[in-house]
Amino acid sequence: MASAFVVGEKFRKKANVLLKKTDSCLPQKLREELEETLKKTEPTTLSFSTTRTLNKYLQDKGHPFYLHELLEDSSLHLPEVVKPPRNPELVARLEKIKAKLANEEYNRITRNVNTQEMNRNGTLIDFGRQVRSVKAMVVTVFNFLVTVVAAFACSYMGSQYLFTDTAARVISAVIAASVVGLAELYVLVRTMEGELGEP
Repeated sequence: MASAFVVGEKFRKKANVLLKKTDSCLPQKLREELEETLKKTEPTTLSFSTTRTLNKYLQDKGHPFYLHELLEDSSLHLPEVVKPPRNPELVARLEKIKAKLANEEYNRITRNVNTQEMNRNGTLIDFGRQVRSVKAMVVTVFNFLVTVVAAFACSYMGSQYLFTDTAARVISAVIAASVVGLAELYVLVRTMEGELGEP
């Protein structure tokens, strides 16, 4: 934070004029502060407290120049901020706190996930059930198709003793396969209703 001005050439000239006047009754402390300020090498800084004292003096004595005129080519002196070295204990504590917060965040995100439940009741057992269910369905469809095809083949081969025409043999085989397919479908539906718990 600024606590002083970097004074310009205009201030130096007017301050020298003010100090050289023998009739000016500058307070001793203010005179010493101004002389000390002017002796400094560039950049010359003037503290705010000295500036206030000088302003009060100029107002009280009614001098022909004002403080804002003196500081016209001056600027604020902003000292360089020196960062203190970091305390190693504090750094270690901060690292522990960061790790703890990251762990809490991870736990908050993964609180819905329970690995024991997944292994006991979760995805692996469900996957096994689904595989068994798909396997049973595939076997049932394959059994249905084999039964219908076998019924068609048997009817087609057996009808050669009844019909000499190929079209009649195919029609009788399709009728026999349809009847067997409908019977299989009825049994399949009744079985699935029993598995689902329906009467």
